[in-house]
Amino acid sequence: MKTDSRPASIFNVAVIVASLGYFVDIYDLLLFTIVRVPSLKDLGLPQSEIDAGAGLLLINVQMLGLLIGGIVWGIIGDKKGRLSVLFGSILIYSVANIANGFVHGINGYILWRFVAGFGLAGELGAGITLVSEILSKEKRGYGTMIVATVGVSGAIAANLIAKLVGDWRICYFIGGGLGLCLLILRVSVMESHMFNAVRTSTAARGSFFALFTSRERFLKYLKCILLGTPTWFVVGILIVFSNKFAKEMNVAGDINPGDAVAFCYAGITVGDFASGVLSQLWRSRRKVMLVFLVLTGAMVAVYLNMFGAATWVFYAVCFILGFSVGFWAIFVTIAAESFGTNLRATVATTVPNFARGMLPLISLLFVQVQHSFSFLQSGAIVAVICIGIAMIAAWKIEETFGKDLNYLEEI
Repeated sequence: MKTDSRPASIFNVAVIVASLGYFVDIYDLLLFTIVRVPSLKDLGLPQSEIDAGAGLLLINVQMLGLLIGGIVWGIIGDKKGRLSVLFGSILIYSVANIANGFVHGINGYILWRFVAGFGLAGELGAGITLVSEILSKEKRGYGTMIVATVGVSGAIAANLIAKLVGDWRICYFIGGGLGLCLLILRVSVMESHMFNAVRTSTAARGSFFALFTSRERFLKYLKCILLGTPTWFVVGILIVFSNKFAKEMNVAGDINPGDAVAFCYAGITVGDFASGVLSQLWRSRRKVMLVFLVLTGAMVAVYLNMFGAATWVFYAVCFILGFSVGFWAIFVTIAAESFGTNLRATVATTVPNFARGMLPLISLLFVQVQHSFSFLQSGAIVAVICIGIAMIAAWKIEETFGKDLNYLEEI
């Protein structure tokens, strides 16, 4: 196993490979959202099954794969090494992507979406952990910023490729091919010297349940997860159902949710870059999180009050709304910096996947609130809850900028 204890450049091969890996990760996640309807129609399913039934089952199965995979890959990352996860996860979700392009029935589609979700779960956490450990404490924020910024741009690529190619099967093949190409680059990536030092020690590593045996450790872990709640509320509710929100507000013209997603993710890409740079300039993660959460609250208020707005204005607000939740770089960096080397991969891998896993709960709350309030009012109520919880978590969480990561958790 290659190893190097010297401080690395922010443009070293590990940062580049982690960035491209996350790019393919986001490409696949959003591609499934884009091609789910046309692919199920092509497989011969009726509209009722596409809207609910099999369509909903596919989404839930993929989410289950992400949640299970997040735990499994996190434990492997702390027990076997960060590189083991980078190689294993990309291989599994690349093969799953290609297999998705060959399915001819709903059962096969369900199976391979689960496998894809399982594989995708390990990519971001392992990459962020490795980058955080090989870069100096002064530079690691720039490294994780690059990973997140390049990664979320995969959503824009997925939307463009889906429109240019048209055939959903070829879109899956492209995603799988991109992933397999990354395996060649990963041969030259070196393991973290921090992990190698821990591997030769007798310290316990990768214990997921250790996160729940200490009240202080559990609360810190929970706060890390809750920081990501507003992102998935904005993307999963406001943007995914943008056509419904636009109709309720009599927005001029027809709103295409796919285009709204593309504009939102373009904003997230810019936001991730801005929040990452700002955290380095301010030498603080907490301050930037709080500023962006306030901006998120303001932009949600603007979004829910666009009565009679022009189509281009609506899409422009989707872009700025995306910018306001573009703190994914800071979110995952805080998670990686908050725990010791023997639990870092477990935390950094499970936190983003559990944050994603909050979406079904947010969706359920959104549906329940509509029994007593209008569609727009329900959106506002759930927004206050999600953003409020995240702000409390950001206010209470420790400042991790410049923190020395070369330490162990007592488990």
